[in-house]
Amino acid sequence: MKKTFLFLSMAMLTLASCSSDDNANAVAPVAPEVPGEGGILEASTGGPNQGNQVYVDLSNGQKTQVRRDSWDFGFYGGSDFRVILNGSIKMAVKKLATSNIDEVQAEDTSVNVSFSTASTLGYVDNPTGVLTGAGNGEGTAIAEISATDADNKVYLVNMGFKVGTATPNPGSEASTGEARGWKKVRILRNGTTGYKIQVADLNATTHQEYIINKEANFNFTFFSLDTNATVSVEPAKDKWDLNFTTFTNYFASQGAFITYYFADFVTSNAKGGTQVYEVLTSVSTYDAFTIDNVTDTSFWASTADQRTIGSAWRNGGGPSSGPSVKDDRFYVIKDVAGNFYKLKFLALTNDAGERGYPVFEYQLLD
Repeated sequence: MKKTFLFLSMAMLTLASCSSDDNANAVAPVAPEVPGEGGILEASTGGPNQGNQVYVDLSNGQKTQVRRDSWDFGFYGGSDFRVILNGSIKMAVKKLATSNIDEVQAEDTSVNVSFSTASTLGYVDNPTGVLTGAGNGEGTAIAEISATDADNKVYLVNMGFKVGTATPNPGSEASTGEARGWKKVRILRNGTTGYKIQVADLNATTHQEYIINKEANFNFTFFSLDTNATVSVEPAKDKWDLNFTTFTNYFASQGAFITYYFADFVTSNAKGGTQVYEVLTSVSTYDAFTIDNVTDTSFWASTADQRTIGSAWRNGGGPSSGPSVKDDRFYVIKDVAGNFYKLKFLALTNDAGERGYPVFEYQLLD
């Protein structure tokens, strides 16, 4: 059976390499068994421009591919009223003193993702994925939506960047394209079942208003400022484990943290229940690792941080070397269905040395 599944996985990989990266929301063929025994999967994010976010469900090998600049905000479906930004396109926001969205506002170029932007300014979401926090870089950049309308302030929104279109040298990435401009938004509760978003251009003295309902089966409901409508992004919260994406992270610099943008990043579905930990090959080899070696307490950190894999699985390359997979580690994953897998990365680039073509092998532990 394992050989059969591996053959099917390789066939899926071959088909994926021939398909168009512009086919947003495409779903790869589903493996015949749940839970699957494992195999080899490619999670193509679209080459060096990395135009796609790819969600992977390990239990059946299903992949969901979404163009990463197709959405702006995610509205939490749980009991809290929280809103996230699209960090895959370098979005950033600043809370203003007013609750009147019809006041004219001006751009503030300091509201961005860069080496000069301290995490404590609170312009981006905490990259752990933890939603709660009092601001200043903790929790979501947009404060918890209050039941008292007057407490919900207007936010200046740097909409980040479109997916890049440049062709970089092999081994480099060109994920950042044209600037998408600015908006002002204000978000309110819509009773107990959803949200109300007010949207306007900075110089406008009137605004538009839209209702976003909570979806209990999803971590978030996603909204686009380009279309002023909800869009399909993540699968249901119990239907994915890993997300391959570009990512706004915090990065240590001179004793503090700044905002920093990563390509080739992998997050886990911590809100849905996926748990992960890393194993170095100096402790155990991938082939020798069995279900008996799983340490439950090692999963704990990943329940409050979606970045356990993050960028730690690869080398970014430099002047004298290309990007590459780190072969001294692998990962143990407990998926949303409670299945245990071991997973190791095989490739970061394609045969031409172009980034954005991650390949991994994984195996069910039973």
